[in-house]
Amino acid sequence: MNLFEKKIVRKIREGNIYEFEVLFKKYYEMLCAFGYKYLENIEQIEEVVQDTFYNIWKNRTNLNIKTSMKSYLYTAVKNNCLQVLRTRSLDIKYENYYKANQSNKSISPIQELNAKELAKIIDKTLNALPERCQKIFRMSRYEGFKYQEIADKLKISVKTVEANMSKALKSFRGELKEYSELIS
Repeated sequence: MNLFEKKIVRKIREGNIYEFEVLFKKYYEMLCAFGYKYLENIEQIEEVVQDTFYNIWKNRTNLNIKTSMKSYLYTAVKNNCLQVLRTRSLDIKYENYYKANQSNKSISPIQELNAKELAKIIDKTLNALPERCQKIFRMSRYEGFKYQEIADKLKISVKTVEANMSKALKSFRGELKEYSELIS
């Protein structure tokens, strides 16, 4: 990272919204064009890019960029696009499973509504978790990684993985408890 970019990162860490807006305006369109190659949906890619910048601003005090700013942003958008694609893939798998297992069964409108509501609660709960906690949970539950593998990939301790999984599962238990009380 060059001296100019280090200065921008330092100002953003300090909460300088003007420097952040300059960064956003400079890269927004390029990142959308880049991400479109992955998602091929302009609304989704705009959301991904906006979320990327939102997370940078939200976590600005811990912002630590070792590469160039451009490289950092492109990598973040790419990773977020890949996450969207993985989620799409899971949605398709669940939908196919649901269709295969429910084709001979009659589902009441209430059951369908409950399933949709449950999916919303799960998404909302997952998205409310801190970014690292979300990532660890997804790697464990959606991608099938073991705790040690997650720790190795993220360069954190297994204890950190365990703590984040405990936090995520506690959130899910709390939210799903409220859900079960709603449908009882």
